[in-house]
Amino acid sequence: MISTALPIQNYALLDDDECDSRIVAAKQKLGSRCVILGHHYQRNEVFKHADFSGDSLKLSRNAAASEAEYIVFCGVHFMAEVADILSRPEQIAILPDMAAGCSMADMANVIKVNKCWQELSDLLDPDEKVTPVTYINSAADLKAFCGDHGGIVCTSSNAQKVLEWSFSRREKVLFFPDQHLGRNTGYRMGIPLDEMVTWDFEQPLGGLTEAQIRKAKIILWKGFCSVHQMFKPEHIDRFLERYPETKVISHPEASFDVCEKSDYVGSTEYILKVVGDAEPGTRWLVGTELNLVNRLNELTKDQGKSVHFMSPTVCMCSTMFRTDPQHLAWVMENLAAGHVVNRIQVPEREAILARKALDNMLAIH
Repeated sequence: MISTALPIQNYALLDDDECDSRIVAAKQKLGSRCVILGHHYQRNEVFKHADFSGDSLKLSRNAAASEAEYIVFCGVHFMAEVADILSRPEQIAILPDMAAGCSMADMANVIKVNKCWQELSDLLDPDEKVTPVTYINSAADLKAFCGDHGGIVCTSSNAQKVLEWSFSRREKVLFFPDQHLGRNTGYRMGIPLDEMVTWDFEQPLGGLTEAQIRKAKIILWKGFCSVHQMFKPEHIDRFLERYPETKVISHPEASFDVCEKSDYVGSTEYILKVVGDAEPGTRWLVGTELNLVNRLNELTKDQGKSVHFMSPTVCMCSTMFRTDPQHLAWVMENLAAGHVVNRIQVPEREAILARKALDNMLAIH
């Protein structure tokens, strides 16, 4: 066993094939002590090593239920935090590249959200009137904020159930960080657009009037996923002009106009199921991350299905792409040699409060 951790610099110039063989060897040595989680948006060179694949919540629950001592999350930072929060105390969550973040999650931070809560308190009592709801694509301290204020976490697959739960407790919802998931979900629940307002965290009182806030059912944070904003209604129109038989399916992080033009709207797991279960020979235009779309096309092409990426501009999640074979090989060989690198450990109080918000969600999931 080596006495010190192997430095990442030793791996930077390794080609993918060399990394691949090293990852496989380290996995074999570690056996059931280590589990690798692969989010749907991961590049194939990393994704193929995953013991479990799926969305972030599903993966964290898979890991917590496993016997693994080490959880290597091939995803982004908030995902590894969720794995740490939901896992057993003896389990260790690891992120191969600490720079793998999420630009949407970064658009809401606890300082800005606390400021919003304080400004709302000048008009009403938010702890009586407003349920804070954070998308799982957010930092642990925002999940803790929700846990501390009687709130909850949601995913793209259970957002409607979470909003129903929230409205059963208080008359309004503060929804962050993704405005589009909140708006698309609220609208499908019958909430008019003028009762969903956008809180601009750079403006006093979110750039809203007192009347707008009092009328609002949902206060949407001005956050978004840059990948899903690449998709435009005209992309759908142009594709349908050429292939009118096409079915359109989009992730609810896409804009309202794109979702309104789509035949189906749902989470990554939903997209995989709908397209996978569709009739052979069908054509699909998909509004979500490129790696998932390409993988779905490969999985279904033997059924005669054609799966197309919605945007004419190639766009993938750049922060998700940071997790590469070199970082995964570095993490795995260090674990095999007895060294933990890039551990994610949420502070205890924060983890307790975040777990409270997550448990509220899991009770209705």
